[in-house]
Amino acid sequence: MKTLIRSTTAYKLFAADAKKGTCASTTLILFPDAKYLRLFLTECAKAFFWDKGERAELLIEKESYSDCLFFPAVRDGKFTVDDASRIIDESLLRPTEGKKKLFVLDAFSDASPLVQNKLLKVLEEPPEGVYFLLGAAYEHSLLPTVLSRAKKLAVPPFAENEVEDALARTHVGEKGIKEAAAACGGIFSDAEALLADGAEEFALAEKFLSGDGVEAICRGITDKKVKPFFAAVKLILRDLMFMETGEEKFCARRTEGMKKLQVRLPLGAVVASIGFVTDAEREIRFNANPAQAALSLSVRIGKECEKWQKLSL
Repeated sequence: MKTLIRSTTAYKLFAADAKKGTCASTTLILFPDAKYLRLFLTECAKAFFWDKGERAELLIEKESYSDCLFFPAVRDGKFTVDDASRIIDESLLRPTEGKKKLFVLDAFSDASPLVQNKLLKVLEEPPEGVYFLLGAAYEHSLLPTVLSRAKKLAVPPFAENEVEDALARTHVGEKGIKEAAAACGGIFSDAEALLADGAEEFALAEKFLSGDGVEAICRGITDKKVKPFFAAVKLILRDLMFMETGEEKFCARRTEGMKKLQVRLPLGAVVASIGFVTDAEREIRFNANPAQAALSLSVRIGKECEKWQKLSL
C-alpha cells in the first residue's frame, strides 16, 4: 500500500513542498480509502520531516515522534472537543527537536461541526512553525470555512491495474485478484475485502440481481458488508454491459449465472441499474439503512427489467 501512496500526485506534491520548505500551514488530503487514510497521512508526515533522518521516520511510524502529534490518539477513534482543546494548547508549545511541529488530524470528515469550528482560528493563523495535515475520506461534511483555510490535495481512486499489481504483491497466489481489482472502484481496502470473501460475495451479488431470495440477502447486508457487496454488484453489471455490447473479452467474470442474468437484464436495464447502485451507495453514505437501501435497489432493478422486457415484445 505504501508503494501506491507514494505513487500519487498528492503525495509527490506534498513531499516536494516539504523539501523546499513551502508547505502550506494547513493541508487537506482527500483520500477516498478511509481504512488507509491514516497510513497516507503517516507517509506524508514522514516526508514532512524528511531532514530528520531514519530515527524520526521510525518514531513517526509508531506515532511517538515528539514534534508530530496524531489525533485522534487511537486509530478509528472519535474526534472529540477535548482533542480540539488539546490541539490548541499543544500548538502554543515550542517544537522539541527542531523548528517545526506537525499536527496530523485523521478522519477529519467525521469531526463534528463543533470540533471543526473550535479549530478554525488555529487552522487559519497557526503559531510560527506549526503546521496542520488534515485527512478526509470525503469532502461534503467539511465546513466551507475549513475548506477555505486549507490547501486541498485530492487523491482519485487508483487505476484497476494499479490495484491488481498491489494485490499481487501483498496477497501472493490468492485467487480472485483480477475480479477484486476490477470491482473495487479503485479503493484498495474494498479490493481486499472482496478478496477475503473470495467468490462468495460475487455469487451473492449474482443471486441478488437474479431476484432470487432478495429479502434474505438484504437482511445479511451489514455496515461491514455493504461496500464489498455493492462493489460486486457493480462489477457484474459492468460485465453484463460488456456481454450485451459484444465486448465479452473485457469481462472479469464469466459464469453460467452471468448468462442467466443476461436474459433477465436487457442492456437498457443494465445501464439504468448501474446508476441505481450509485444512488443506493449515496443514500447509505447519508446514513440510510444498508439492508433497506439494498431492498429498494432490488425493487428498482426489477421494475426496470419489466419495463425493458415489455419494450422488447
